[in-house]
Amino acid sequence: MVASIYDMFNSSMHAISQSLLIPVMAVLAIFFIYALVNLGILLSEYYRRRKLNYDVKQLITQFLLVKNHRNSDEIIKIIKTGQLPLSHKEVLITLIESSNQSPEFRESLALKMVEDEGIKSAKRLERTDIIAKISPAVGLMGTLIPLGPGLTALGEGDIQSLANHLLIAFDAAVLGMAAAAIAFTISKIRRRWYEEEISNLETLADTILEILK
Repeated sequence: MVASIYDMFNSSMHAISQSLLIPVMAVLAIFFIYALVNLGILLSEYYRRRKLNYDVKQLITQFLLVKNHRNSDEIIKIIKTGQLPLSHKEVLITLIESSNQSPEFRESLALKMVEDEGIKSAKRLERTDIIAKISPAVGLMGTLIPLGPGLTALGEGDIQSLANHLLIAFDAAVLGMAAAAIAFTISKIRRRWYEEEISNLETLADTILEILK
């Protein structure tokens, strides 16, 4: 009785694990393709950023030149013509347009908008972060699942079947590690870019708040 239950349990577990092979390989292929697509997007973003490279110190200097005049239109013009990200321009312009509000309100508004930009940046990193973390685990699953039938084939002397299962296992390991490596690199580079952008935005927002006092 116990032996039959044990055999039933083993056969059920084996069937479940083998049924996961195709979904696991499909997920690995999706992860790898998505990582490659994002690598191309990263390169495109890199060249775009080189063209839109801006000097924060120069912008602050321009802001301070109109500080004594408190000319909001002039500051808005500087922002619009500057090589800032579009979302950051919107934040700074919104902050300037709140010049008729209290200083406390403007500070709270600036803090909220900068935090929102940080949240947007974090959301852009979520998918590649997830792939970088779980792709090796999925690759390990794809490596282990074919080993069961492979060992069975080895016991039966079927070398060709063993070779086929080992090939699947190695492919899964390579796809998982490659997708994780590409995704990790993308997240690392983008995180540095976004942290620098948020830091620049905070500095520019603080400068505008000082001008509006």
